[in-house]
Amino acid sequence: MYARELISEDIPPLKTSDSGERALSWMDEFRVSHLPIVNNVDFLGLISESDILDFNSASEPIGGHQLNLSRPFVYDYQHTYDVLKVMSSLKLSVIPVLNEKEQYLGLIHLSTLLQYFAEMASMKESGGLLILELNLHDYSLSEIARIVESNDAKILSLYISSQVDSTKLELTIKINRTDLSGIIQTFTRYNYTIKASFHQSEYVDDLKDRFDSFMSFLNI
Repeated sequence: MYARELISEDIPPLKTSDSGERALSWMDEFRVSHLPIVNNVDFLGLISESDILDFNSASEPIGGHQLNLSRPFVYDYQHTYDVLKVMSSLKLSVIPVLNEKEQYLGLIHLSTLLQYFAEMASMKESGGLLILELNLHDYSLSEIARIVESNDAKILSLYISSQVDSTKLELTIKINRTDLSGIIQTFTRYNYTIKASFHQSEYVDDLKDRFDSFMSFLNI
């Protein structure tokens, strides 16, 4: 999916004529700590809640203050992984989206991005989680899929994490079965290291409830 497909229609940009009070009100309403300032279609920069709180008078227009705005953004054709990378590295609650002419198209809210990745990771699907630890040169997706499918199960999602300067990988697999005992036995027989497993339906239900509660909080 591309950035343009996650643009929120609900959060308007600020204008330089808007007051700091309006900006703070919108931030509170939309549960964000940043908002873009836009002049027609020209993206001027991203203003934060802390920037506004530093104003001598929040009732005056934003444009009347000396601003030192950062200009983080993503292009509309960039992949959602790029969006996540920028938002995560800069700790942003929203990210502006521009076209190739660098004209403002809209913004992506953190909650929208999280919802997309949760759906992509099959977080709400019933199933179990299996975490494997293996050497980098031992990783074979085809073999891992074959082991899971030999137990009449399917991989719903899979992601890899690793530490810098390490030859070890940690592989987290979401499987469409809550009982993973047979799958664990097969992986063990093939000399895989099982770092952790979560195959109780209560755990899955709790994970879904926690995610739903978190998303509800972001959308308040």
